[in-house]
Amino acid sequence: MSLIDFSKGNGIAHVTINRPDVLNCFSYQTLLDLEQAVEEIRIDREIRTVIIRGAGEKAFSAGADLKERKTLTDEQVKRNLFKMGEVLTKIEQLPQPVIAAINGFAFGGGLELALACDFRIMSDHTQIGLTETGLGIIPGAGGTQRLPRLIGTSKALELIVKAKKLTAADALAYGLINEAVPSEQLIDTCMDWAAAIAQNAPIAVQQAKFAVKNGMNTDLQTGMQIERKAYEVTIPTEDRLEALQAFSEKRKPEFKGR
Repeated sequence: MSLIDFSKGNGIAHVTINRPDVLNCFSYQTLLDLEQAVEEIRIDREIRTVIIRGAGEKAFSAGADLKERKTLTDEQVKRNLFKMGEVLTKIEQLPQPVIAAINGFAFGGGLELALACDFRIMSDHTQIGLTETGLGIIPGAGGTQRLPRLIGTSKALELIVKAKKLTAADALAYGLINEAVPSEQLIDTCMDWAAAIAQNAPIAVQQAKFAVKNGMNTDLQTGMQIERKAYEVTIPTEDRLEALQAFSEKRKPEFKGR
């Protein structure tokens, strides 16, 4: 039985960590199952956006499965750490935009998963944080790298070395999340975001994500070249011609992702 629930419909993929009894913590098998879902999403041209969440109401993910970790050798801990970093990078590099629906606690690796997503929408009743230093370790699946790129070095270091837990209001003020909503509105809000993205030309959306993500890791002039190349990918597409035709006919375009 997979520890990850995966479904899709109307161009939206739904990925759910299904371990609510242990706050959706990551065991090694959970990571393998998540990796399989991500690989399926990557090659599915019908999927235009992705929503990731945790099962139940208590947790998005509380991070690594500490009960499992107690039983692991040092080499197995390294194996798990490498696999988690690898899987989160694959999520970050998905061509489709990814939304983290933070429905409950997101601590340690749970927040690192959310940071690997493109957008983070959070229930206003919960908390998040990179709390690893309180356990004698540091974030090891991208947290020390993605968080400062998102909110700045000083603020990120503060949160990490203090193992600080943030409310939704705090996270919004820090710029860590895109939106905070009542828990009963979370999934509908994420679906609204996904639908708003999915109505646009898929190739253009994917190339916009590629240009932004890759351009931010280099200097401005190199980034401009990345943008230009990404734009050129859209020129020969059927969707670009459809948009021009729809504009002249005063109707909404029907994008096919071609």
